[in-house]
Amino acid sequence: MNVEQVQQAYGSVADLYIELFGASRHVPADDLALIGRHLSDRPGTVLDLGCGPGHITGYLRSLGADARGIDVVPEFIAHARATHPSVEFQLGSMDDLDVADHSVAGILSYYSLIHLPPEDLDGVLAEFRRVMAPAGRLVVGFFEGDEVSAFDHKVVTAYRWPVDELSKRLARAGFTEVERLQRPGDGTQRAQAAIAAIAADV
Repeated sequence: MNVEQVQQAYGSVADLYIELFGASRHVPADDLALIGRHLSDRPGTVLDLGCGPGHITGYLRSLGADARGIDVVPEFIAHARATHPSVEFQLGSMDDLDVADHSVAGILSYYSLIHLPPEDLDGVLAEFRRVMAPAGRLVVGFFEGDEVSAFDHKVVTAYRWPVDELSKRLARAGFTEVERLQRPGDGTQRAQAAIAAIAADV
């Protein structure tokens, strides 16, 4: 993934993005419920990777999770820190986390993998697995498609994934799917999906 390209693309529209999406009320209720079920009761740190303006990180904190956010976009981190001053946010990339091995209880990657070229996905999932404690939970949100394919996202090129294929990639990285949601496209909205998975014992 070209981190600098993603950083610049989102930085250039940060104010508009925050206005349109920077609150948990903009997240579908079934997605929030899935996130809460799997990440709110983790006995340890939960990382919100690609946290954007920090709205879901804040939501997880409101549920009692020890959540902190990481994102590559300085404008998002600045907004998140100002909006949620009691939550830790830091600049960083999910492909090279400054986190000890097997030290986190959960990871949320909500539409933050969508800009990864397919050939880069396995490496990032391996990084997730490296930092995840045994029996840790991972929740991933993404755009669904019949095949792995690129499309013109409004900000920067993104990729669709068949749910079964992404589940296989998660399994290859050491995660076992435990729940999935699928939301068909309706002509105005692209098809979307989410998978919750558990890390196998090390």
